[in-house]
Amino acid sequence: MATRRSKGAPRGSRGGKRPRSVSAGGYIADGSSARREARTDQVRLNKFLADHGVASRRACDELITKGKILVDDELVTELGVKIDPTKQKVTVDGVVLPGTEDPRRYYVLNKPKGVVCTNDRREERLKAVDLITDPTAGRIYTVGRLDEESRGLILLTSDGDFSHRVSHPRYGVPKTYRVVVAGSLDDESLDKIRSGVHLSEGKTSGARVAIVKRAKLRSVAMVTLREGMNREIRRVFARVGHKVLELTREEIGPLVLRGLKEGRFRRLSRQEVEALLDMSDEQAALNPLGSPADEDGEAAPRRRVMRRASGRRGGSGARQVRRSTSARRGSGPSRSRRRS
Repeated sequence: MATRRSKGAPRGSRGGKRPRSVSAGGYIADGSSARREARTDQVRLNKFLADHGVASRRACDELITKGKILVDDELVTELGVKIDPTKQKVTVDGVVLPGTEDPRRYYVLNKPKGVVCTNDRREERLKAVDLITDPTAGRIYTVGRLDEESRGLILLTSDGDFSHRVSHPRYGVPKTYRVVVAGSLDDESLDKIRSGVHLSEGKTSGARVAIVKRAKLRSVAMVTLREGMNREIRRVFARVGHKVLELTREEIGPLVLRGLKEGRFRRLSRQEVEALLDMSDEQAALNPLGSPADEDGEAAPRRRVMRRASGRRGGSGARQVRRSTSARRGSGPSRSRRRS
């Protein structure tokens, strides 16, 4: 007489407990539990692995199909699996990945001259990511770029959405540069830069320019942009007849260079990340830099937070709250001249 298949047992098996498995819906199933719908706080396994710096999503998919990943000590080989990181254990090569800690990383680096902003493994020159020595950094990349000859602030992160909102000109996060050029900058050249210069990609959206020093042999200016065409500042000044001798990015939104030594990095605080996202405003980005609407937009409440870096490489140091925009208005070299 044939033995009846136990209720809940998979077809093809006779009796016994149904083996535990991880389904594509992101739940653990057994003979005594009903199918549970995927929770809103669940994430795809390949994204969870990539966020923890294991590899890129595509490479993580390969690890999954090759049977290198365990979820709650069960082998997972199916793509599209979702997990709840706060309740499930993920193991890669015997190492359990933390689930409750936010895996996203945000760093600010004072990039020296001669360092390149790329993740290409074939690149033999020193890369910006090489200077981030935090062992928990995982897979990070630069937010936008500074060319090899430029120095100053550069952000690095593992958060793609954050990178897009800070770097894309549509969101208008301003970046301010200290520019040293050959020769004396005349008012005609400044007006051209402020109103926009034609480059091969099209006309620039204009810049806010404030003269710090003007002399016969060289001039110094503070230039603020919202866009980021390739080597834009160097090309713009070349179009008006001035070669850029030195270029340093001193501000990214509310972040300032002061207090962070060249070649050093530190992690951004939660307040700094939020302040950068607060400044990513599509509507404000439509206002030309230096216009009354732009000035009014700057007066809106925006937390300008900056922590001084300690003497150690990558040290966080003490927190410093930067003076509000209203307090800075009309002071310092970064104050722009309004267009006449």
